[in-house]
Amino acid sequence: MKDAFKAQALLAPLNLDVRVDGGTAFVTGSVPTDKYGGLVKVVASGIDGVKDVDVSGLIPAAQAAPTLPEASVEIGAADAGTELQASQPTTPAYDDAQADEIVAQALAEHTRIAKGVWNAIKADGELKDDPIDVMQSGSSIILTGAVDSEHELHLAANLARSIEGVEAVDASGLKVVGGTKELVKEKDAGGDTVYTIQAGDTLTAVALKYFGDAGRYKDISHYNNLSNPDDIKVGQQIRIPG
Repeated sequence: MKDAFKAQALLAPLNLDVRVDGGTAFVTGSVPTDKYGGLVKVVASGIDGVKDVDVSGLIPAAQAAPTLPEASVEIGAADAGTELQASQPTTPAYDDAQADEIVAQALAEHTRIAKGVWNAIKADGELKDDPIDVMQSGSSIILTGAVDSEHELHLAANLARSIEGVEAVDASGLKVVGGTKELVKEKDAGGDTVYTIQAGDTLTAVALKYFGDAGRYKDISHYNNLSNPDDIKVGQQIRIPG
């Protein structure tokens, strides 16, 4: 999800913290205005497995008064007894209305394009059960996750391109993993995908199986609060992050 935030121009510099639990994404951090909460919800809801987004931990930053430089003194004038005046440059006022309008426009555009792609994928009979994430960067769509076949990979990319307003599609993060649909069938009460550790399994192998990327073992370890990612046991059930 942090990748999705980094792909959104207004959210990228904020370095928001994210925790996902039971299908709910909890996002915390400082934002310029409370309008950013809506944008965060839209971006986060495009991540597969996220059913709800809690933005109560977002804190609108108070607009601090600008610090004025110390008054400069011209020595020659002081020697001549001339009255001195502090030089205080003016600082432009923060325009709340303009900032809110920028966020509102970004929110509307993100909703229209990213949601359009998401809805098209979930409405497709072949793709609806694949764990595909939809992210947006400007007018470009980024697809990540896993599909069953090369056919489904191309289908997802072409569906994304068919949505009005999409100028480019990056599907390099969409991996072909055989049996993807079977892998995501088992769910817990919170709606998270659950995997039962088998003999010979490692978290890197599990990450490769679900994401096509062995490096994602860190995400699985963090999601399950594992202090040692190598300490897993046969029969242990772990949750797979969206």
